[in-house]
Amino acid sequence: MSKSITLYDYPKSSAAYRVRIALNLKDIDYQSVKVDLLAKDQTSHFYLATNPQGLVPSLVVGDQVISQSLAIIEWLEETYPLHPLLPSNPIEKAQLRAQSYAIVADTHPLNNLRVLNYLVTELGHDNTEKMAWYHHWIKLTFAALEVQLSESLLSNTANLLDTVLVPQVFNAHRFAIDMTPYPTIQQRVDWCNQQPAFEKAHPDQCS
Repeated sequence: MSKSITLYDYPKSSAAYRVRIALNLKDIDYQSVKVDLLAKDQTSHFYLATNPQGLVPSLVVGDQVISQSLAIIEWLEETYPLHPLLPSNPIEKAQLRAQSYAIVADTHPLNNLRVLNYLVTELGHDNTEKMAWYHHWIKLTFAALEVQLSESLLSNTANLLDTVLVPQVFNAHRFAIDMTPYPTIQQRVDWCNQQPAFEKAHPDQCS
């Protein structure tokens, strides 16, 4: 594909982090444009014209825009078949998607920046209550994933789950979640973070 690719990005956005990992795993050249969420760049007229939801990431391919991180990653998977992120076996593919959706659909939406801000500014919760909320949803998902991953043979190649798990664990550490109960998850993330595609996508490399 010869069309230019631009990623509207924010270093510590879990969703954008996922897409950076996927782009790197597939060795795709792209331009990154920072959307500073803390400065509320996402509410600018320009960005809302690009993505009416005002969320990151957005992937611009030629004159087309793709939003939502999993939709972007699925498009990358279908368009760039080298370095596949999903297995060919339909059952294994569905299981890997289910584990990934546990983070993307069940966990992250409850704990993203706009939800945490709403808990404080609109509902009047203090920081202790906000952190209790955050920890509750992470631990609920990690407990189930730990069981699932400990019962399976971990792949020696990165996959779809890795693209969403690494950012979620990064945030878990940021918010002081004890990862001791989740040794298999932490082991997998440690392996991923030694791979160049993940190192390059790390928020510290994208500031």
